[in-house]
Amino acid sequence: MKKDILSIARNVIRQEGAAVLALEDRIGPEFEKAVKLIYRCQGRVVVAGMGKSGQISRKIATTLASTGTPALYMHPSDGLHGDLGMLSRSDLLLLVSNSGETDDILRIMPTIDILGIPVVAILGRVDSTIGRKADVTLDASVEREACPMDLAPTTSTTAALAMGDALAMALLELRDFKPEDFALYHPGGALGKKLLTTVASLMHADEELPLIHKATPMHQAILVISEKGLGITGVIDDDRQLIGAITDGDLRRVLERGNNMMELSADQVMTPNPKWILDSDLAVHALATMEDHAITSLFVMTPDDQQHPCGLIHIHDVLKTGIRR
Repeated sequence: MKKDILSIARNVIRQEGAAVLALEDRIGPEFEKAVKLIYRCQGRVVVAGMGKSGQISRKIATTLASTGTPALYMHPSDGLHGDLGMLSRSDLLLLVSNSGETDDILRIMPTIDILGIPVVAILGRVDSTIGRKADVTLDASVEREACPMDLAPTTSTTAALAMGDALAMALLELRDFKPEDFALYHPGGALGKKLLTTVASLMHADEELPLIHKATPMHQAILVISEKGLGITGVIDDDRQLIGAITDGDLRRVLERGNNMMELSADQVMTPNPKWILDSDLAVHALATMEDHAITSLFVMTPDDQQHPCGLIHIHDVLKTGIRR
């Protein structure tokens, strides 16, 4: 029984994978025409489909919307009962249908013609009624469904979804869509935090920033490290430029060498040229820098002043937000 289950599952993956790979040979002039038509659209891309194709349509619409192409989903049946009012002459209609003969879609086409809205269709049968009515047709046909009865939409919906993703990614590239743009549409959750959280929003500044002069006696330096609770203090010169840092590790190394720490000054114990980052950088970049250099803190500078620290960010400050590399 176990062998049969695994065999069935692997066969489904194999068939769906082959169907998606077969689409590559169909990416040609029609696909380019579809992308350019959508790119020139001054309104929104309204995606429509019924049943399982409708669910794929919803996903395509959200992928387009989140990558710089304004889009929404319209249920064709609801379109017949008033939702066609959401369409404007500046919009574009993107249809998804395996048969190419979906009745509710065909029934809204006369209105689409009156409005003069261009139509792009992702179809399982290009030679179909919808295919003949569309301005551009994209061939997402498959040899058969992964369903052993060749009935349940499986391979066909996977192919349609892949074609929709291909459209969205081509448009993303055309629009020169950047991570900062992506972040604007994904402010929530781990992804939003990773793309939006800056060092400035997490750093310790002003009274929380541990800094001492290079001539500070070590007994005072230890008090600053303890009071600020960050396990580090920056060391500055007469011009308040950052020249070093003293960490718990530096204190241990001095003790291991047998030196009388209390007779030393900060500049005799510090590690010179500590790592730093800009306050405008993303927190995830700060995390990557700390992990790559096996350190727990970074001093923070501003783009206009990269010599005088304005803050300090600790690795725990980043990890507490849920941000990970």
